[in-house]
Amino acid sequence: MSNKQPGYHIAEIPKGELGQTSKIQEELDELKDAIAQGSEIMMAIEMADLYGALEAFAEKQGYSMNDLRIFSFITKRAFINGKRKWKLK
Repeated sequence: MSNKQPGYHIAEIPKGELGQTSKIQEELDELKDAIAQGSEIMMAIEMADLYGALEAFAEKQGYSMNDLRIFSFITKRAFINGKRKWKLK
């Protein structure tokens, strides 16, 4: 049995590299862990970290978070207007 005690997270979460999808995955995994622990403040922190990881990746690709926000709105509008439908399995 390991003597290693958990830090903030219970799950083993590989570290990612900022500006890469691996960092987005790390922050998403940390968010899932925070949800599993039932910690609302930790969930908020991890959502902020996920936002930062998405922002770094987007900027590396030449996009801003505002660019993504605009397209997210366009996608939402398509669902609201019935031009796109949710596919249920």
